[in-house]
Amino acid sequence: MPDLVQDWFRVWEDQPGIWVIEEPLHSEEVKSYLVLGKDRAALIDTGMGVGDIRRLVEEITPLPLSVIQSHAHNDHIGGAWQFEDVGIHPSEATDLLAGQSAERLANWFVESEMSGPLPPGFNPVGYSIPGKEPTRTYDEGDQIDLGGQTLEVIHAPGHSRGGLVLLDRAGRTLYSTDVVYLRSLYLLNPDSSISDYVATLERLSRLVPDLDRLYPSHGPSPIPPSLIPAMLNGMREIAAGREPDRVEPKPAIEGGRTNVTDRSELRIHEFGQFRVLVAVV
Repeated sequence: MPDLVQDWFRVWEDQPGIWVIEEPLHSEEVKSYLVLGKDRAALIDTGMGVGDIRRLVEEITPLPLSVIQSHAHNDHIGGAWQFEDVGIHPSEATDLLAGQSAERLANWFVESEMSGPLPPGFNPVGYSIPGKEPTRTYDEGDQIDLGGQTLEVIHAPGHSRGGLVLLDRAGRTLYSTDVVYLRSLYLLNPDSSISDYVATLERLSRLVPDLDRLYPSHGPSPIPPSLIPAMLNGMREIAAGREPDRVEPKPAIEGGRTNVTDRSELRIHEFGQFRVLVAVV
């Protein structure tokens, strides 16, 4: 794998014009994606805000840039304030504008979350994420023309009410963001919905024959599209009343909201390659 850039990012071009920007030293291992067309570039998410993601992008390409925020959770919007052209689903625009408070992020960089040091100059004490007023919104069916490459916006609620995934039909590629990935799938917030998640996975399952790869926001990348039907089956079981494999008490620490109420328990459903975490308030 490539060496760290800015002592924080791991960056590689996985396919021509598809750059993976990973933050490997935090437990979330969040990934943003820089997609290059002939005329424009798109940055899908802006990470945790620890490194200077704008400078990194400018070192890769001089193309005009559009930022697409897949949703407004704190591990995805950290650098949004650095960019001019930023869009998000309309239902999460106010969350992006609000940013994230230092109180909300107080435990985000504790030792147990880290597998390496924070870069010089970054102080986690009092760290907050500035709000960013979106310059546009993206919704179902929108087409983002980069020149010779088009990203199609799919509204994919479940994890969050305004979750987006991006489809490159010609390239047989889906940027599956926080909807499909090989780690714990989260249903942890007030706007999380198991019924919405099932409906989203049903839609995405119909795309599987036309896809070669998924680029998720966490875990290994890329991953095979065949995971989508397996995750759909698991979500259907949970929606039908599946008993969790175990139950743990869990405070409200994930998800990037300042208004999450305390959770009474966390229900953990194991499905081999992935698990689903469901919060009960």
